[in-house]
Amino acid sequence: MPPASIALLHTGLVTSIGQDAASACAAMRAKLANPTETRFMGSAGEWIQAHQVELESAERGLEKLAVMAALSIEECLAGVPRAEWAGMPLLLCVAERERPGRLAGLDERLFARIQQLLEVQFARESAVVAHGRVATAVALGQARKLILEQGLARVLVAAADGLLHWPTLRELDRAGRLLGPDNSNGFMPGEAAGALLLGAPSATPQLLCHGIGFGVEAAHIASDEPLRADGLTTAIKAALADAGCALHDIDYRMTDLSGEQYYFKEAALAMTRTLRQRKEEFDLWHPAESIGETGASAGIAMLVLADMACRKAFSPGPRLLAHMANDGGQRAAAIFSFGTAE
Repeated sequence: MPPASIALLHTGLVTSIGQDAASACAAMRAKLANPTETRFMGSAGEWIQAHQVELESAERGLEKLAVMAALSIEECLAGVPRAEWAGMPLLLCVAERERPGRLAGLDERLFARIQQLLEVQFARESAVVAHGRVATAVALGQARKLILEQGLARVLVAAADGLLHWPTLRELDRAGRLLGPDNSNGFMPGEAAGALLLGAPSATPQLLCHGIGFGVEAAHIASDEPLRADGLTTAIKAALADAGCALHDIDYRMTDLSGEQYYFKEAALAMTRTLRQRKEEFDLWHPAESIGETGASAGIAMLVLADMACRKAFSPGPRLLAHMANDGGQRAAAIFSFGTAE
């Protein structure tokens, strides 16, 4: 095992198809989805469909994100005495600052509200990671430093995000990016929250993160440049080098793909530039088909599903490549395996 590995200890997840990790992952395994009409109408005169989380109360906006995040964190930390929660940092993944219609004061207000709901003050190493769909990978890198270099026993990574805010939906609709009766090249928006408790590996079988890599794509989705998948290729190669393995050693892939042809093409191009030995099968999993496009929560949803798939023995194998991309051109990849530290 590479010395830079960290372990996923516990998880929590709140989605439109299940409000805990077990039920959400069971629904994703069964390829279930639960899209419903929103209260927003698109430019074609159709009600916008979305994967909405139904809470017992009727919160919206930032308050709903905070409640979902608190629920996922409580599930994730259920086995940790509450007195110990304040001793760990929270790395909170949220929407990138460039996203159209981003909630005002999101970074400060959301973090503070989550602490209020949980009645806890997280450690001073806590931070907000505002990188959208690649935020989970960025947070993994930060957590690895805190655990392996600063000696922290545990780090909490959480995310709360959604695209069901009218200013955001309006811009996506205008850009022709929403899935609809007249547009098959689009995604269905969603919302979700999740949490990962990370720590040093042990002798217990766990999902281990061995390598992380990043890249920048100049030909991002809003660019007129020809797409060669340079950014994602760089990220995958860096993650493989960090983990000390080759792509043909990996059993399957988990991605944040949500329906747009651009990102599927990018993923395919990156594979042609990194896979050097033929594989009979190389499954591509994308949870967004069940929970929709959930922004910064997508990465955590992927890893919660991967962890559950390994523990319940329905994954294609123990080794996983997870890769992520946001609209601004940031690309990230991470290498995982399920096993022990021995």
